[in-house]
Amino acid sequence: MRQKTQTSPDHGGKDQGGKAQGSKAQGSKAHYGWVMVFVGFTLMAMSFGGLAAVGVFLKPIAAEFGWSRGSIAFGYTTAALSAALFGIFWGFLADRYPTVRFTMLAAIGLASAMLLLSQTTSQWQFYLFYFLFGSLGHGTLQSSLWSNIGQWFAKNKGLALGVGLAGGAFGQAVVPLIARVLISSYGWQDAYMILGIGYLILGLAVAALTRDPPAKRARLAAVRTGEHAGNVNAWSLGEGRHTVFWFSMAVLFCCSCMSVVIVHLVPMLTDRGFNPEVAATALAALMLSGVIGRLAAGKACDLFGVVPTYAFMAFGQTVLVAWFPYVETLWGIYLLAVIFGFVYSGVMASAVICVNVQVPAEVSARCWSIVSFFAWVGMGTGAFMGGYLYDLTGGYTTSFSFAAIVGTINLLILLAYRLTGGHRRAVLVEA
Repeated sequence: MRQKTQTSPDHGGKDQGGKAQGSKAQGSKAHYGWVMVFVGFTLMAMSFGGLAAVGVFLKPIAAEFGWSRGSIAFGYTTAALSAALFGIFWGFLADRYPTVRFTMLAAIGLASAMLLLSQTTSQWQFYLFYFLFGSLGHGTLQSSLWSNIGQWFAKNKGLALGVGLAGGAFGQAVVPLIARVLISSYGWQDAYMILGIGYLILGLAVAALTRDPPAKRARLAAVRTGEHAGNVNAWSLGEGRHTVFWFSMAVLFCCSCMSVVIVHLVPMLTDRGFNPEVAATALAALMLSGVIGRLAAGKACDLFGVVPTYAFMAFGQTVLVAWFPYVETLWGIYLLAVIFGFVYSGVMASAVICVNVQVPAEVSARCWSIVSFFAWVGMGTGAFMGGYLYDLTGGYTTSFSFAAIVGTINLLILLAYRLTGGHRRAVLVEA
C-alpha cells in the first residue's frame, strides 16, 4: 500500500496554513486533476490516432511506391518499438522532472513526424519518420501522463484514468477517418502535411496546461533542496517489481492480438470490395466503442478490481478477433467492430490502471514505461505479422487466427498470475 503524503501544493510538504490551507489544497487538487485528464485525453487522442492512421495510408502508399503491405505495416512496428524502447528512458526521467517538459516534447515530436512523412520518397525515410513519431512522441507521453493523472486522484482513480485513456480510442476513431477524407480530397502527402500542422497547433496549446500533482511537486522540491532523496534510487523499481513482471508478459501477447485488427481491418474490408470511406467508418465505429469501453473498464476497476476486469475484457477480445475474416455483411462487420472495440479498449485501460495503483508513486512512471515497452513490442509484432501472413497466404484468415492464438496465451499468463497469488495485490489504493 502506498503511504499518503501530507503536502501543500506550494510549500514542499510543509503545512503553513493549517486546516484551511489543507482544504484549499484538496480543492485545487480535485479541480486540476480533471484538467490533466483533459490533457491526457487530447494528447493521447492525437498520438494513438496517428498510429491507427497507418492502416488508412497503407494502400495509397503501396499504390504510389509498389511496396508490400507487410513493409508498410512495418512503419507502425517501427513507431511501436521506438515508443517502447525510448519510453523506458523517458519513464525513468519522468519520475524526476516536471511532466510539462515531456508533454511539450511529445507535441513537437508528433507534429514533426507527420510533417516529415509528407515528404517521404523512400522506405528508409518512412521508417525513420515513424521512428521519430514513436521515440519523441508517443513513447514520451505513455511514460509520463498516466503517472501524473493517477497521482492527482485519491478516489475514483480508475474512472479518472479511464476517461483519460478514452482519448486514445477517440483518436483512433477520428484521426483515421479525417485522414481518409484528406487522402481522397488532396492525396496522401498533403494529408500528412495538414495533420502535422494541426498536431503542432493543438498539441502545444494543450501541453502548456500540464501541471504536476502537489505530492510530486513537493517531492521534486525536496530533492532539489537536498531534504529528501526518495525511498528508492534513480534506477530501482522498488515494490513495483512483481506487478511489472507479470503485466509485462501479459501485455506482450494481449497487444499482439489487438494490433492485427487495428492495422489490418481497413485493408481487409477494401479487399472485399467495400469503399475505402466505408471501411474507415468501420474502424471509426470500433474506436468510438473503445471510448465507452475504457470508461466502463475504469469504473469497473473501481467497483470490482483490476484483475477481474482485465480477465473479462481479455477473454472477449480473444473470442471475437478470430471472427473478422468470416463476417461478410456490412451490418455484421459493424456489430463485431463495436463489440471488439469495447473489450479491447477495456483490456488496455485495465492494464494501465493496474500498474498505476499497485506501485509506489515515486516509481510509477518508470514501472509503466517497462510494461509499456512490452505492450508496444506486442503491438509492433501483431501489426507486422498481420501483414506478413497476408503476403504469405494472400488472405487475412491466418493473420486473424494468429491474433486469437496470442490472445489465448495472454489469458494463460493471467491464470498463472492468479495462481501465484498476484491477484491479491490487485486492489485500488489511495494516492
